Amino acid sequence: MTRRFALMLDPVAADEQRDDYTGTFTQVDATAPALSVGELSTQRGDGVFESIGVVDGHAQEVVPHLERLAHSARLCDLPEPNLEQWRQAVQRAAAQLGAGESVIKLILSRGVEHGPTPTAWVTAAPAADFSAVRRDGVKVVTLDRGYDLGAAERAPWLLLGAKTLSYAVNMAALREAKRRGADDAVFLSSDGFVLEAPTASLLLRFGDRFTTPAPNGGILHGTTQLSVYDHLSARGFEVGYDRIPAGDLTRADAAWLVSSVRLAAAITAVDGVPLPVDAALTDELNAYLLSPRD
Repeated sequence: MTRRFALMLDPVAADEQRDDYTGTFTQVDATAPALSVGELSTQRGDGVFESIGVVDGHAQEVVPHLERLAHSARLCDLPEPNLEQWRQAVQRAAAQLGAGESVIKLILSRGVEHGPTPTAWVTAAPAADFSAVRRDGVKVVTLDRGYDLGAAERAPWLLLGAKTLSYAVNMAALREAKRRGADDAVFLSSDGFVLEAPTASLLLRFGDRFTTPAPNGGILHGTTQLSVYDHLSARGFEVGYDRIPAGDLTRADAAWLVSSVRLAAAITAVDGVPLPVDAALTDELNAYLLSPRD
């Protein structure tokens, strides 16, 4: 049976990585207090994270998630994580999980203020039941993210391309979407281009071509979106990346939000405007995303 599980990592420098490396981590009680009151992840959100979907004990797309964790760490000036250490910790956590869907979270923070090392841990828990949203889809509203497409390059200190623990804005966007009678949101740049959802990537279909916003302008390059593109390409569809004007959202032949744990959710309406739904392809995408993927 799936249960909660946690590992605390003793961070090992990336340059110490070797083929015979044995992970250094300690299993802890996932329900017990484990962090110091000086931990910067809780005080300032000063850290990065990843969420890995697990299906029947198989952790999905581990390497892309670890590579993105390392990318986020570089953007935040955190020590480069030893990916083999983290990979072994993920394997250890996944081995403790049973049948069904779970989620493994990887968290790397700057640690205790003025402390010598970062804090790192891996947790595992049952995933929420997303069967209804995969079946019924989601209504979304568009929200201004407050910066233009050039902001990430012009102001790298905004960390727009990092998956940081500072998620207050994303959660506020979801609450605003619900206040407007929707299920989720799609961010727009201040100069009128589509970005992403607070916790998911956006995928649009125009005929036999699929597109997603180009991974610049502070857009997080989605691991699930990349996997979906592999599947669609194998099926003979054209896939690509574009600067997508906000007006194109309601002209799409179909659209989805895709993420590691919720998987593929069809968008049924944008700002109250109904959108066509390809139920058969949605079912196909979710069947693929629930299959073992490395």
